[in-house]
Amino acid sequence: MNIKLAHIACIVAFVLSGFQSRTEAPEQADICIYGATSAGIIAAYTAKKLGKSVILIEPGSHLGGMTSGGLGYTDIGNKYAISGLSRDFYRRIGTHYGKFEQWIFEPHVAKKYLQQYLDEAGIQVVYQHRITKVNKSGKAIQSIGLEKSDNPDSKTNQIISAKMFIDCTYEGDLMAKAGVSYKVGREANADYKETINGVQLQDGHQLPDGVDPYKIPGKPESGLLWGISSDNLQPNGSGDKKVQAYNYRICLSSDPKNSVAISKPENYDPSQFDLLVRLMQKQPQKTKLEDYFIWSKMPNNKTDINNKGGFSTDMIGMDYDYPDADYKTRKKIIDRHESYTKSLLYFFGHDERVASGIREEMLKWGYPKDEYTDSGNWSPQLYIREARRMIGNYVMTQANCEGKEVVKEGVGMAAYTMDSHNCQRIVVNGMVKNEGNVEQGGFGPYPISYHCLVPKEAECSNLLVPVCLSATHIAYGSIRMEPVFMVLAQSSAAAAVMAIDGKTSVQKIDIVKLQQQLKSNPLANNSAAEILVDNEDASHVKTEGEWTVEKKGGYGPSFIKASDNGKSSRSVTFTPAISKNGEYNIYAYFPKIPKMASEMDLTVSDGKTNKGIVVKESDIVVEGQTSGEWFHVGKFNLPKGNTANVKIAAKAATGTLVADAVLFVPDFQ
Repeated sequence: MNIKLAHIACIVAFVLSGFQSRTEAPEQADICIYGATSAGIIAAYTAKKLGKSVILIEPGSHLGGMTSGGLGYTDIGNKYAISGLSRDFYRRIGTHYGKFEQWIFEPHVAKKYLQQYLDEAGIQVVYQHRITKVNKSGKAIQSIGLEKSDNPDSKTNQIISAKMFIDCTYEGDLMAKAGVSYKVGREANADYKETINGVQLQDGHQLPDGVDPYKIPGKPESGLLWGISSDNLQPNGSGDKKVQAYNYRICLSSDPKNSVAISKPENYDPSQFDLLVRLMQKQPQKTKLEDYFIWSKMPNNKTDINNKGGFSTDMIGMDYDYPDADYKTRKKIIDRHESYTKSLLYFFGHDERVASGIREEMLKWGYPKDEYTDSGNWSPQLYIREARRMIGNYVMTQANCEGKEVVKEGVGMAAYTMDSHNCQRIVVNGMVKNEGNVEQGGFGPYPISYHCLVPKEAECSNLLVPVCLSATHIAYGSIRMEPVFMVLAQSSAAAAVMAIDGKTSVQKIDIVKLQQQLKSNPLANNSAAEILVDNEDASHVKTEGEWTVEKKGGYGPSFIKASDNGKSSRSVTFTPAISKNGEYNIYAYFPKIPKMASEMDLTVSDGKTNKGIVVKESDIVVEGQTSGEWFHVGKFNLPKGNTANVKIAAKAATGTLVADAVLFVPDFQ
């Protein structure tokens, strides 16, 4: 009997050991970050530099999201809004191209420097693992379940436990599975007292009047051309669940030695472009590629191509299901977008209905051999402009963007135009029209509330969401820029560290302390912070002569200018509060304006000696989506205190003198 019992015990032990070998022990970290987008990378780096253990999970195999996925012509709005490690990233890119900052770059260069952050912090990305469930105890996430994205199998599922979680995906999957409230689509204007949310039939990226929507012109019974919805136009400002169009930001090369010809895709269907042909017939004066694409030039003969006009790279109305879809359905949507975009490029180069000049121009371009080498020279990242948006205790709205409502709990800034791509293509009065495009700007940088990064505490107490944050559709259109996501991700990671150290929820951290930390330790490595003296800083700026304030086109909220009146001298002196003796690289920011002074005098004083520098108008070379540029004044040894200064004055009576900001960057540890 004892022998039998022993035998049975051995069998039980063997079986149990088999179960244990098939079930991996839960991995643990202080902070789990889901999504290795640019935001996820910055969040992981920040948390690690602040002393916490980190697990960074990426559902796919691509690092960097859109920043390394083709969006190289960075949407900035105003450089002043970009701070901390986000700004540091664009300076690392600048170093690569031999400049102070660079906002225009090739995809592989962006990926290289994003990887650099991970290497410096010793972080390994867990690729090809996607979330399947969230395990909560009360209102706190205890762990998340993962499956392999490329080969789901319950035997290889994993459990990740952490004290804090940060969702840095474009989709907000972790947020949604945690039971956090969110919105998909457009709010009605009435919901938040807005004026440009909801249904908007405007002129931007629109088809001209008179384009027939039917397969046989004038005959509705023949059916609609591809890409046109049978939905009716709803009242202006009404809400719906429609999502603004996705597309690919396309990187091509015109270097014959570094390009692969654009071939006919599988399932190529030229009828997809019958409406485009009618558009071309309606506007025969448009005879260049740039009439149908935003064709932004990148370094080394490459592009960042974006949507333009009534029919382009945006696959309007084909993404409604994406935000809440399962993984299989999402892949189908992504594949359709890829097929459509490659077909569009092939169409422009080969279809005889396209003007010969445009075809010849298109055939000069191909897929770049040195980009996306592990995915067929095509970006693995679809541009998910908007998916889910969290509904937190505070929701950013149009009023925040326009400065009519200013939050005090700001932990990052935005400055871009309130921007929505079209949401649907429909028939209006017998003509094809695109609906949903909005582009409304004219405002300065504005703060983003910390409360928009965290859920309601009753829903989840240890989650931060810097990408799918709490904002209305139209406010999100201003906030949803890659540099801003990185800023908010750094703030989120710093907040997560504070919550762990304070043994509290993310909703109850000391926001003032967080703000102070982000300002005093902007690179999360305790290096000396740079010193910015802006023209609006009255305690550190002194003017002589008659100056006027300009609210648009400068660095930050404004800049000042002084016209040549031949009667008085014109100068402005910027005096920093230097906290530590040492060498500083000094940069002056100049907006590029019409009739700008051809030469300007800069004088740098260390309190004892002066050095004069002449800045020519031609020295200010502006690239990308910005209206000014930093000029490197030089490197100077400056003493602690407020004796050093930089003075900008008119060289001669040759135009309008401008002054905006002066930056003092420490060149020491």
